[in-house]
Order: sequence, then structure tokens, then C-alpha cells
Amino acid sequence: MQQMTSEVEHVILVDEQDQEIGVMEKMQAHREGRLHRAFSIFIFNSDGQMMLHKRAANKYHSPGLWSNACCSHPRPGEDVLQAANRRLQEEMGFTCRLSPAFKFSYRASLDQGMTENEFDHVLTGRYTGSPVLNPDEVAEWKWMDTGLLYEDLQLNPDHYTYWFKAAFPVWLRLM
Repeated sequence: MQQMTSEVEHVILVDEQDQEIGVMEKMQAHREGRLHRAFSIFIFNSDGQMMLHKRAANKYHSPGLWSNACCSHPRPGEDVLQAANRRLQEEMGFTCRLSPAFKFSYRASLDQGMTENEFDHVLTGRYTGSPVLNPDEVAEWKWMDTGLLYEDLQLNPDHYTYWFKAAFPVWLRLM
């Protein structure tokens, strides 16, 4: 029988150039608004549609908001690509070839007294199947045409996570 453990997650603290400067417990880093390394994964199908997921209702911040396919933090000693592949499998139940697209930093005050202050690595990949959702992470998912997504972000910005609203326009400019 597998024993359940409540492992405390840590994030990698970085400076403005993404150089590692330390490690901190994840919730503490979000309460204190410390700059840390993160990643966001943009997945596209063969029709060029983007995969979106709605965050589970039990998430510690931004529950029930739509976002890119997967986003998280690398663990200490783990590089961004390893972490992205691990979390994509854990949250969405699949893996695919991921490629770095761009990096950006953002800071946002969120609900529950949390502050996101992240140096975010955005990766892209292609996948055409259906994910196998982890219900602790994801409430639902969908494919969406990027033109319609852009319009919906303008009309309904409160339906989307802060980091996705910041990253999507950068991706549009670069494509």
C-alpha cells in the first residue's frame, strides 16, 4: 500500500535575469511576493487551436479561471523542461515535445492574499488527443481558435488567469 505524504513544495527564487538566488516554500513565496521561476505551457492541435483548462475550484488562488494548458514551478534541482513535462503529465495526463518560446516577468496581486511575482518560461507543444484530467488541478478543458480567444480575452478578461492574459499577447506578437 502506498503511503500518502504531505510534501511541502518549494520554488526557486531568482533575480531579474533568472539567476537562482535561493529556495523558499511555495506558499511563503506567494504570500511575500518573492520573484521565483515558473513556466507556462501553450499546447496547439493540428488545426492551430489552443488548449485551455479551467482551474479546479480547490486551487489556492485563481480557482475556476481559464488558463493555458498547464502552468507551474520547477522544483529545486529541476530544469524548466523537466518540470514542464512532469506537470503536463500530472495535470493533463499526456506529454508531447515542448519547445521554449519566450520568457517574461510579471507581478500581480491575486485573491487569498497571494502575490504572483514570476519569471515565467513559456513553452509550446503540439498535441491532438484528449487529455486525462487530474480533478485536483483541472475542472474542464477545451480547444479554442486563437482569434476567438483573443476576442474573448477582450470581452471577458475576468474569466482568465492574470499570467495568461499577460503571456497570450506576447505569443501573438511573436508568431
